[in-house]
Amino acid sequence: MIERMIETDWARHAAMTAAAFLMLAGAAAAQPLGGQLRDRVAGFPGGVSLYAKNLDSGEAIGIRETEPVRTASTIKLAVMAALFDAIARGELQWSERLTITDAEKVAGSGVIESELSSGVQLPLQDVMHLMMALSDNTATNMILERFPADRVNAYLDRIGLGSTRSLRKILGKNGPAGVSAAGKLEKNQKYGLGVSTPRDMVALVERMERGELVSAEASREMIAVMKRCQDTTGIRRPFGELAVANKTGALDALRSDVGIVYSKTGRIAIAITVDGIAQPDWGPDNPGSLLIADLARMLVRGLAARQVVQ
Repeated sequence: MIERMIETDWARHAAMTAAAFLMLAGAAAAQPLGGQLRDRVAGFPGGVSLYAKNLDSGEAIGIRETEPVRTASTIKLAVMAALFDAIARGELQWSERLTITDAEKVAGSGVIESELSSGVQLPLQDVMHLMMALSDNTATNMILERFPADRVNAYLDRIGLGSTRSLRKILGKNGPAGVSAAGKLEKNQKYGLGVSTPRDMVALVERMERGELVSAEASREMIAVMKRCQDTTGIRRPFGELAVANKTGALDALRSDVGIVYSKTGRIAIAITVDGIAQPDWGPDNPGSLLIADLARMLVRGLAARQVVQ
């Protein structure tokens, strides 16, 4: 009898606990997406800017999405797009070989600076792949030596992304180099490698996904390159086996990520910049990276409101 009463009490407690959990989960789900995002961002001591759009439903949300931010390496998306345009126009060829030089070698992400000798020649296409998949800084400088930042910006002007500017090469031992006209403006000095807005970056990857950037074939190839990004610390982190096409950026006090999550209920284009991180941390669990992952999870769940017919 006593055992039966204990079992009954335990079952009642378990049922009450489950009901309370479901009520809390329901309340969280019922909270508007904007409120969820603001609550998550509230405890972060720095600045957060983001924009996200469901490319199938058109639903979108942003936080300071039109304010300029430091791009860090996400500006390499614009460099890649401009390269594809130059190839399509016959101004460059993917088979053209670029020479590794001491002048272009720069530390940081990638393998060229540490693993390849000066004097080695690589096809432009391979250099572009290293710039995107590994965010290779030396590869980026090699490209910007051959195809300067001013030409990247001229392309961005043609496609209507005037808020996005490539400002210079990545800093090496000899200080700033390859500075564009935009990079020489006093107002842009604080941005470093590049400047953009979350809305601009989402517009760029949206046009890629829709096959509208350069050509349908070029757009498909750019998305395929982004799907090979090796950095899984931000947008990619929460999504396991879901396909993601993205490009990350990192500085001592900044993490950024731009990409598309191919969820079952919509293609969610996302651009997030987290700046003002208190302490440099180059590990995978940098607080900025963790914040981006949490925000991406919320955005995909909140914007993927209905099943999309494939």
